[in-house]
Amino acid sequence: MLARHIQYFLAVAEHLSFTKAATALHVSQPALSQQVRQLEESLGAPLFDRSGRTTRLTDAGHVYLLYARRADQELREAKRAIHDVSDLSRGSLRVAVTPTFTTYLVGPLIEAFHARHPGITVNLKELAQERIEELLLAGELDAGIAFDEINTADLEAVPLLNETLALVVNCRHRLAKQQFITSQGLNAESLVLLSTEFATREQINRYCRKHEIHPKVQMEANALGAVIEIVRRTNLATLVPAKIALAHDDLVAITLKPERLQRRAVLIRRKEAFLSAAARAFIELAKEVSSDLDE
Repeated sequence: MLARHIQYFLAVAEHLSFTKAATALHVSQPALSQQVRQLEESLGAPLFDRSGRTTRLTDAGHVYLLYARRADQELREAKRAIHDVSDLSRGSLRVAVTPTFTTYLVGPLIEAFHARHPGITVNLKELAQERIEELLLAGELDAGIAFDEINTADLEAVPLLNETLALVVNCRHRLAKQQFITSQGLNAESLVLLSTEFATREQINRYCRKHEIHPKVQMEANALGAVIEIVRRTNLATLVPAKIALAHDDLVAITLKPERLQRRAVLIRRKEAFLSAAARAFIELAKEVSSDLDE
């Protein structure tokens, strides 16, 4: 009963409308209103102001919302814990990764995981790191693979591997036979980069500021696959992990000098969150696969 009261309260708080909340929950509006009033009576305080044209949270409602969201998250995790199967014969896993890892890390990792645990259903998303952190905190992901620049103390990171970015060009590019490029040389190149919503772009921007590089960014894309395809088909270069070039016969990685652009990949999870058997197995396998790929 408590779970239903919380669910109904959260729906009204989200939609700020009993009518819309009832539609979303597939219940009648009178039944929803009755459940919310029962909750208010048990708490001894009104949670919604119904006096105007729109429904609004009261001060007590705002306070209760914080705890209700937390309780809802804990109840959902409890349900997952009950249905967790320790022998990994079945189960589910929710994972998100930042774009640059998709090419050379996620492929081998998912291949190995599916080979060992074919009964586990995997939901894999490619997202910006900020969004990954939001979903982890909301209990909507089991793990994320991103960088060690975590923005909240409620998440913890498991180190995976070190990654070096390089200037990547196609094999027809005039720089294709060069082994390295200096800051001055990079200044003269026309680039296609991931858009600013991604952590990779912020890391590139910091590197450029540090070395007084003013890159000529002629194109931006919000998908790594698009960036790679543009580099393959044009004279534009990009800055991505050197390992990505190794996965493509027609791409070349050129080392940045005098200082390399390096960062650490980590597996992120929410502290104190329930870890299913599938999530535990995935984390251990991620460490194993990463150690084989580490530079």
